Amino acid sequence: MKHTLHLKFILGYIIFGLFSFLTVSLFVPRITREYLISEKAQNLYSEASLIADTYAEGLYSSRTTLETVTLQLDSLSVYMDADIRIISPEGIVILDTAATDQGGDSVAAVIPDFDPSVGGGSYYLIGDFFGSFDEQVISVICPIISDYRTKGYVTIHVSMDDIEAQCISLLNISYVTLIIMFLLSLIILIFFTRLVYLPLRKITKGAENYAEGNYHYEVNVESRDEMGYLAAALNYMAGKIADAEDDQKKFIANVSHDFRSPLTSIKGYLEAMLDGTIPPEMHEKYLGIVLNETERLTKLTNGLLSLNNLNTKGMHLDLTDFDINDIVRKVAETFEGTCRKKSIAIELVLMGDELLVHADKGRIEQIVYNLTDNAVKFSNNDSVIKIETAEKKNKIYVSVKDNGIGIPPEDVGMIFNRFYKSDASRGKDKKGTGLGLSIVKEILAAHDENINVISTPGEGSEFIFSLQPADPDEI
Repeated sequence: MKHTLHLKFILGYIIFGLFSFLTVSLFVPRITREYLISEKAQNLYSEASLIADTYAEGLYSSRTTLETVTLQLDSLSVYMDADIRIISPEGIVILDTAATDQGGDSVAAVIPDFDPSVGGGSYYLIGDFFGSFDEQVISVICPIISDYRTKGYVTIHVSMDDIEAQCISLLNISYVTLIIMFLLSLIILIFFTRLVYLPLRKITKGAENYAEGNYHYEVNVESRDEMGYLAAALNYMAGKIADAEDDQKKFIANVSHDFRSPLTSIKGYLEAMLDGTIPPEMHEKYLGIVLNETERLTKLTNGLLSLNNLNTKGMHLDLTDFDINDIVRKVAETFEGTCRKKSIAIELVLMGDELLVHADKGRIEQIVYNLTDNAVKFSNNDSVIKIETAEKKNKIYVSVKDNGIGIPPEDVGMIFNRFYKSDASRGKDKKGTGLGLSIVKEILAAHDENINVISTPGEGSEFIFSLQPADPDEI
């Protein structure tokens, strides 16, 4: 059996209820009984003290007669529903209201074992009062003092049946109250089920789906508390993982495609040369094609290694102050031969003779090279590539602008993804790896800098990236 949090909560609720009833059953009756007896005895003793100081003391000082005292105590006995007695120190019952109520003499019998000190430190007794009652009674004994001597005792007796009945009534009230509280506390269980357990089950089910690879499963928890926030966070996490998984599949597909194409060409040409399909006099031409394909594989492998090493959190940067204009000039000279073949001119618009920036010189040179390489690849013949440097708002900006095929609007947001190539670039550039712009993006992210692109299909593209200027105090 699966021990769910809900089951544990219900078991805890039931155990709490059982312990509550056991506690009430075992301890409350005794506490209630003792409280009622103590309160009753205190009230009876107060009455006995009052009788001893008034009616009984007047009887012994001859200020009143026995008949008068009997009449008064009979009325008080009826009011208190108690038996009132006046007993001499020898145990002779001088007055007993119970006897007079039954039509007997006011003088009852002798209590042979009467001992007013039998209660010790307590001012009340529980029992049959030295055998003078057939039932359990609570009795109080108060001395009658006259002329500084104890003349007798006033005793008041009340049946324990009345106290037991009161105790049962109070216990019934306690049980009913406990049952009502127990039923009302079900509201807590209902709220727990609705607000905690059911959302938690949905979240758990979602986590199980994510563990099984179903990242498109959605956890539907509509609440504004921590449960709702947790569900939203899980959905967001699953979405990111799903996107990463899709990117990984695309990455593998692109890598496979870009590796398979040159390998297929190399294998095909070599087999054709070996089986004689390609005559020996044509070998040099096709070996050149094979060499170009191996160079493409080498470039692709180097790009993958570069991306593997370019981690925005762990990339090691050798930050120095250097002249970005000098980097631009050197990169432009590198493409001089390629540009001559396509009749492409590179126009340099540089701010000042020297423009110092604070960055990793080798990485920034790689960025300028990759952007210029893309501009040359996708520029039309007899066109101009413009590379510009400028300083604005305490930032250095480098722009590489071509007059080539441009980038479709739907592709602009994806050109920095690894291996991504738009359909237009695939037709224009057969040797690109789709890694150049990814490398540029990773390097700039490591520098906490940005790159933007402005492109119009058929007119060209402009890539602009920012750099931190060198601190003039440190130059």
